[in-house]
Amino acid sequence: MPLSERQLDTFADQHAGQIPFDTSPRHLAGPGDARHVTHGLAAAGWATVSDPLSAEIVMASPDHRYRLQFDPQSATSAWWRLRAAPGDNDHGWYAEFGELVPAEVLAGLTDALIAPPSSQPDPWQPVTSAGWQHDDAGTALSPDALCRIEHRPMNEFHERPSWHIEVRTSSDESFPGPRIWHAFLDEHVPDHLAGAFLGALADLRPLQRGMFDRTAHHRAVREPSPLRPQQVVDAHTARVKTIRAQARTVRRQQTAPATPPAPTAAVQPTARR
Repeated sequence: MPLSERQLDTFADQHAGQIPFDTSPRHLAGPGDARHVTHGLAAAGWATVSDPLSAEIVMASPDHRYRLQFDPQSATSAWWRLRAAPGDNDHGWYAEFGELVPAEVLAGLTDALIAPPSSQPDPWQPVTSAGWQHDDAGTALSPDALCRIEHRPMNEFHERPSWHIEVRTSSDESFPGPRIWHAFLDEHVPDHLAGAFLGALADLRPLQRGMFDRTAHHRAVREPSPLRPQQVVDAHTARVKTIRAQARTVRRQQTAPATPPAPTAAVQPTARR
Protein backbone atom coordinates (compact mmCIF):
# COMPACT_ATOMS: atom_id res chain seq x y z
CA MET A 1 0.00 0.00 0.00
CA PRO A 2 1.48 3.40 -0.95
CA LEU A 3 1.86 6.16 1.59
CA SER A 4 -1.53 7.82 1.99
CA GLU A 5 -2.47 11.41 2.71
CA ARG A 6 -4.21 10.19 5.85
CA GLN A 7 -0.91 8.79 7.15
CA LEU A 8 0.83 12.09 6.41
CA ASP A 9 -1.99 13.95 8.16
CA THR A 10 -1.55 11.76 11.24
CA PHE A 11 2.17 12.58 11.31
CA ALA A 12 1.37 16.28 10.90
CA ASP A 13 -1.25 16.28 13.67
CA GLN A 14 1.13 14.68 16.13
CA HIS A 15 4.11 16.93 15.40
CA ALA A 16 2.09 20.13 15.04
CA GLY A 17 1.23 19.81 18.73
CA GLN A 18 4.84 19.41 19.89
CA ILE A 19 7.24 22.22 20.68
CA PRO A 20 10.49 21.20 18.94
CA PHE A 21 13.78 21.22 20.81
CA ASP A 22 17.12 21.15 19.00
CA THR A 23 18.85 18.06 20.35
CA SER A 24 22.51 17.21 19.88
CA PRO A 25 24.82 15.44 19.37
CA ARG A 26 22.87 13.18 17.08
CA HIS A 27 24.08 9.92 18.59
CA LEU A 28 22.47 10.92 21.91
CA ALA A 29 19.24 12.40 20.50
CA GLY A 30 17.15 9.26 21.02
CA PRO A 31 15.04 7.31 18.53
CA GLY A 32 12.66 10.03 17.40
CA ASP A 33 9.82 9.09 15.06
CA ALA A 34 10.25 5.82 13.13
CA ARG A 35 8.11 7.27 10.33
CA HIS A 36 11.15 9.22 9.13
CA VAL A 37 12.27 5.80 7.85
CA THR A 38 9.01 4.07 6.96
CA HIS A 39 7.35 7.03 5.24
CA GLY A 40 10.40 7.50 3.02
CA LEU A 41 10.39 3.87 1.94
CA ALA A 42 6.62 3.84 1.38
CA ALA A 43 6.92 6.96 -0.78
CA ALA A 44 9.46 5.07 -2.91
CA GLY A 45 7.00 2.23 -3.47
CA TRP A 46 8.00 -0.18 -0.72
CA ALA A 47 5.09 -2.30 0.54
CA THR A 48 4.24 -3.32 4.07
CA VAL A 49 4.14 -7.13 4.06
CA SER A 50 3.67 -7.76 7.79
CA ASP A 51 0.47 -8.39 9.73
CA PRO A 52 -1.17 -4.94 10.10
CA LEU A 53 -2.26 -5.86 13.65
CA SER A 54 1.26 -6.78 14.73
CA ALA A 55 3.70 -4.46 16.49
CA GLU A 56 6.32 -5.64 14.00
CA ILE A 57 6.64 -3.82 10.67
CA VAL A 58 8.17 -5.55 7.66
CA MET A 59 8.59 -3.65 4.39
CA ALA A 60 9.79 -4.95 1.04
CA SER A 61 11.11 -3.10 -1.98
CA PRO A 62 9.19 -3.22 -5.27
CA ASP A 63 11.71 -5.69 -6.74
CA HIS A 64 11.62 -7.77 -3.52
CA ARG A 65 15.39 -7.62 -3.21
CA TYR A 66 15.44 -5.46 -0.06
CA ARG A 67 13.60 -6.07 3.17
CA LEU A 68 13.38 -3.90 6.29
CA GLN A 69 12.17 -5.25 9.64
CA PHE A 70 11.29 -3.10 12.65
CA ASP A 71 10.53 -5.15 15.74
CA PRO A 72 10.05 -3.17 18.98
CA GLN A 73 9.44 -6.47 20.81
CA SER A 74 12.73 -7.99 19.71
CA ALA A 75 14.46 -10.14 22.31
CA THR A 76 17.82 -8.89 21.01
CA SER A 77 19.33 -5.42 21.00
CA ALA A 78 18.62 -5.02 17.28
CA TRP A 79 15.21 -3.47 16.63
CA TRP A 80 15.91 -2.64 12.97
CA ARG A 81 17.19 -5.17 10.42
CA LEU A 82 17.86 -4.45 6.76
CA ARG A 83 18.64 -7.23 4.30
CA ALA A 84 19.57 -7.29 0.62
CA ALA A 85 19.29 -10.50 -1.36
CA PRO A 86 22.11 -11.26 -3.81
CA GLY A 87 21.75 -9.53 -7.18
CA ASP A 88 22.97 -10.52 -10.62
CA ASN A 89 26.40 -9.00 -10.00
CA ASP A 90 26.23 -8.15 -6.29
CA HIS A 91 26.52 -9.95 -2.99
CA GLY A 92 23.67 -9.96 -0.55
CA TRP A 93 24.24 -7.97 2.64
CA TYR A 94 22.86 -7.35 6.11
CA ALA A 95 22.73 -4.40 8.52
CA GLU A 96 21.17 -4.00 11.95
CA PHE A 97 20.54 -1.10 14.32
CA GLY A 98 19.71 -0.84 18.00
CA GLU A 99 16.61 0.52 19.69
CA LEU A 100 17.89 4.05 20.29
CA VAL A 101 19.40 4.74 16.87
CA PRO A 102 17.96 8.09 15.72
CA ALA A 103 15.40 7.48 12.98
CA GLU A 104 16.76 10.42 10.98
CA VAL A 105 20.24 8.85 10.97
CA LEU A 106 18.91 5.50 9.78
CA ALA A 107 16.86 7.39 7.18
CA GLY A 108 20.14 8.75 5.82
CA LEU A 109 21.00 5.19 4.81
CA THR A 110 17.54 4.18 3.56
CA ASP A 111 17.20 7.40 1.53
CA ALA A 112 20.54 6.59 -0.13
CA LEU A 113 19.33 3.04 -0.79
CA ILE A 114 16.24 4.18 -2.72
CA ALA A 115 18.04 7.00 -4.55
CA PRO A 116 20.04 6.50 -7.74
CA PRO A 117 23.51 5.25 -6.71
CA SER A 118 26.02 7.98 -6.04
CA SER A 119 29.77 7.76 -5.83
CA GLN A 120 31.15 7.89 -2.28
CA PRO A 121 34.83 6.95 -2.53
CA ASP A 122 35.56 7.58 1.15
CA PRO A 123 32.88 6.84 3.78
CA TRP A 124 35.13 8.45 6.41
CA GLN A 125 35.01 11.88 4.79
CA PRO A 126 31.85 13.17 6.56
CA VAL A 127 33.16 11.90 9.89
CA THR A 128 36.54 13.60 9.70
CA SER A 129 34.91 16.78 8.35
CA ALA A 130 32.77 16.89 11.49
CA GLY A 131 35.83 16.87 13.73
CA TRP A 132 35.78 13.25 14.90
CA GLN A 133 39.13 11.70 15.83
CA HIS A 134 40.09 9.21 13.13
CA ASP A 135 43.17 6.99 13.19
CA ASP A 136 44.91 4.74 10.69
CA ALA A 137 43.59 1.63 12.43
CA GLY A 138 40.10 2.28 11.09
CA THR A 139 38.58 3.80 14.23
CA ALA A 140 36.85 7.12 14.82
CA LEU A 141 35.67 8.68 18.07
CA SER A 142 33.07 11.40 18.48
CA PRO A 143 34.14 14.66 20.17
CA ASP A 144 32.41 13.57 23.42
CA ALA A 145 34.06 10.11 23.11
CA LEU A 146 30.72 8.33 23.61
CA CYS A 147 30.33 7.11 20.02
CA ARG A 148 32.91 4.86 18.43
CA ILE A 149 33.08 3.76 14.79
CA GLU A 150 35.24 0.80 13.81
CA HIS A 151 35.95 -0.50 10.32
CA ARG A 152 37.06 -3.93 11.45
CA PRO A 153 39.63 -5.64 9.23
CA MET A 154 39.26 -8.73 7.13
CA ASN A 155 39.71 -12.12 8.75
CA GLU A 156 39.23 -15.78 7.94
CA PHE A 157 35.44 -15.37 8.01
CA HIS A 158 35.09 -12.04 6.22
CA GLU A 159 36.65 -11.09 2.90
CA ARG A 160 36.18 -7.33 3.46
CA PRO A 161 36.04 -5.05 6.50
CA SER A 162 32.71 -4.59 8.29
CA TRP A 163 31.38 -1.51 10.11
CA HIS A 164 30.66 -1.51 13.86
CA ILE A 165 29.24 1.56 15.61
CA GLU A 166 28.64 1.71 19.36
CA VAL A 167 27.39 4.44 21.67
CA ARG A 168 28.13 3.92 25.36
CA THR A 169 27.36 5.73 28.59
CA SER A 170 30.93 6.63 29.50
CA SER A 171 33.87 8.16 27.67
CA ASP A 172 36.34 6.19 29.82
CA GLU A 173 38.03 3.70 27.48
CA SER A 174 38.87 1.40 30.38
CA PHE A 175 35.28 1.37 31.68
CA PRO A 176 33.04 2.47 28.79
CA GLY A 177 29.83 1.57 30.59
CA PRO A 178 26.69 -0.07 29.20
CA ARG A 179 25.93 0.15 25.52
CA ILE A 180 23.22 2.65 24.54
CA TRP A 181 22.79 1.55 20.93
CA HIS A 182 24.78 -0.08 18.17
CA ALA A 183 24.86 -0.47 14.41
CA PHE A 184 26.45 -3.21 12.33
CA LEU A 185 26.94 -3.11 8.55
CA ASP A 186 28.44 -6.25 7.10
CA GLU A 187 31.34 -6.32 4.67
CA HIS A 188 29.14 -6.22 1.55
CA VAL A 189 27.12 -3.12 2.40
CA PRO A 190 27.98 -0.68 -0.44
CA ASP A 191 30.34 2.13 0.48
CA HIS A 192 27.89 4.85 -0.53
CA LEU A 193 25.33 3.46 1.95
CA ALA A 194 27.87 3.23 4.76
CA GLY A 195 28.97 6.78 3.94
CA ALA A 196 25.36 8.00 4.00
CA PHE A 197 24.82 6.50 7.46
CA LEU A 198 28.07 7.88 8.85
CA GLY A 199 27.36 11.26 7.29
CA ALA A 200 23.92 11.45 8.89
CA LEU A 201 25.39 10.33 12.22
CA ALA A 202 28.22 12.88 12.27
CA ASP A 203 26.13 15.75 10.88
CA LEU A 204 26.54 18.75 13.19
CA ARG A 205 22.96 19.93 12.66
CA PRO A 206 20.73 19.11 15.64
CA LEU A 207 17.72 16.83 15.45
CA GLN A 208 14.30 18.05 16.55
CA ARG A 209 12.66 16.32 19.49
CA GLY A 210 9.49 17.06 21.42
CA MET A 211 9.68 18.31 24.98
CA PHE A 212 8.90 14.88 26.43
CA ASP A 213 10.61 12.73 23.81
CA ARG A 214 13.09 10.15 25.02
CA THR A 215 16.76 10.96 24.56
CA ALA A 216 19.54 8.39 24.71
CA HIS A 217 21.68 9.95 27.47
CA HIS A 218 21.59 12.73 30.03
CA ARG A 219 24.44 14.46 28.19
CA ALA A 220 22.23 15.19 25.20
CA VAL A 221 21.87 18.96 24.85
CA ARG A 222 18.30 20.21 24.33
CA GLU A 223 17.58 23.82 23.44
CA PRO A 224 14.38 25.47 22.20
CA SER A 225 14.42 25.23 18.42
CA PRO A 226 14.05 28.29 16.19
CA LEU A 227 11.84 26.06 14.00
CA ARG A 228 8.09 26.22 14.45
CA PRO A 229 6.22 22.88 14.67
CA GLN A 230 4.72 23.46 11.22
CA GLN A 231 8.20 23.85 9.75
CA VAL A 232 9.15 20.41 11.08
CA VAL A 233 6.03 18.97 9.45
CA ASP A 234 6.68 20.84 6.19
CA ALA A 235 10.24 19.49 6.02
CA HIS A 236 8.96 15.93 6.36
CA THR A 237 6.26 16.48 3.72
CA ALA A 238 8.76 18.04 1.29
CA ARG A 239 11.14 15.09 1.72
CA VAL A 240 8.33 12.62 1.03
CA LYS A 241 7.32 14.54 -2.13
CA THR A 242 10.92 14.53 -3.35
CA ILE A 243 11.20 10.78 -2.84
CA ARG A 244 7.90 10.18 -4.64
CA ALA A 245 9.02 12.23 -7.64
CA GLN A 246 12.37 10.46 -7.68
CA ALA A 247 10.66 7.05 -7.59
CA ARG A 248 8.37 8.02 -10.49
CA THR A 249 11.37 9.08 -12.55
CA VAL A 250 13.13 5.78 -11.90
CA ARG A 251 10.00 3.79 -12.84
CA ARG A 252 9.62 5.73 -16.09
CA GLN A 253 13.24 5.03 -16.97
CA GLN A 254 12.81 1.32 -16.24
CA THR A 255 9.64 0.98 -18.32
CA ALA A 256 10.64 3.20 -21.25
CA PRO A 257 10.98 1.16 -24.44
CA ALA A 258 14.47 0.72 -25.75
CA THR A 259 15.37 2.97 -28.67
CA PRO A 260 15.33 0.79 -31.79
CA PRO A 261 18.53 0.75 -33.80
CA ALA A 262 18.70 3.11 -36.74
CA PRO A 263 17.82 1.35 -40.00
CA THR A 264 20.75 0.53 -42.20
CA ALA A 265 20.79 1.55 -45.81
CA ALA A 266 19.97 -1.27 -48.18
CA VAL A 267 22.94 -2.49 -50.19
CA GLN A 268 22.27 -2.07 -53.89
CA PRO A 269 23.44 -4.92 -56.07
CA THR A 270 26.34 -4.15 -58.36
CA ALA A 271 25.27 -3.93 -61.99
CA ARG A 272 26.81 -6.54 -64.24
CA ARG A 273 28.65 -5.42 -67.29
